[in-house]
Amino acid sequence: MNTVKTRVLLAEDDENLGNLLKEYLKARNFEAELCTDGEKAMKNLQRNKYDICILDVMMPNMDGFTVAKEIRRLNNDIPIIFLTAKSMKDDVLEGFASGADDYLTKPFSMEELIFRIEAILRRTQNKNIQEQKIFQLAGYIFDSEKQTLTYNDRVQKLTTKESDLLKLLCLHKNSILERNYALKAIWSDDNYYNARSMDVYITKLRKYLKEEPAIQILNIHGKGFKLIVPEI
Repeated sequence: MNTVKTRVLLAEDDENLGNLLKEYLKARNFEAELCTDGEKAMKNLQRNKYDICILDVMMPNMDGFTVAKEIRRLNNDIPIIFLTAKSMKDDVLEGFASGADDYLTKPFSMEELIFRIEAILRRTQNKNIQEQKIFQLAGYIFDSEKQTLTYNDRVQKLTTKESDLLKLLCLHKNSILERNYALKAIWSDDNYYNARSMDVYITKLRKYLKEEPAIQILNIHGKGFKLIVPEI
């Protein structure tokens, strides 16, 4: 089953660096689209949906700060990372004032860029966790606020940790929920005892969902869990 890739809008006027970044992002399983000036970046953003924007500051036609302000006028939620050769305090402040979520000064490590992207996306996911409350799982209705799992007329009341874990699985449905991420999000610590506790909760959730054989919670060795839900 295919996993939906994170879509990255990459705006960098240095084509050599831009292509290097694009290929590196693709190698790390991101879907990256490169624009070599600010105007092209804005046109692409208006036509397509992206999960995160990476913007060079010094670009022809429209600089990165201006692009960021335009992006924020259209979309207040999409994360923005600035890439720049500038390191002056005023430039950093202007970047954040323009709507940036993070700021990397050239030269930078490609691996550091990936870590920063992943950290920002985790924060975005945490925001979504607070916002989404109702999930459809084939014939089940899961209400994370009321902590109930309903099948036909039968209502299963969930504990707080059962509900939190099922919510994370739902938000990552048909893709991998990393074990350490889930442990830190729910138990605040990924130690051995919490890991064993989480395995017990996974077993309970499987039992609650047994009325729908197409729904499975798989153990992905060395990684975590995957909630398989048939697409409607």
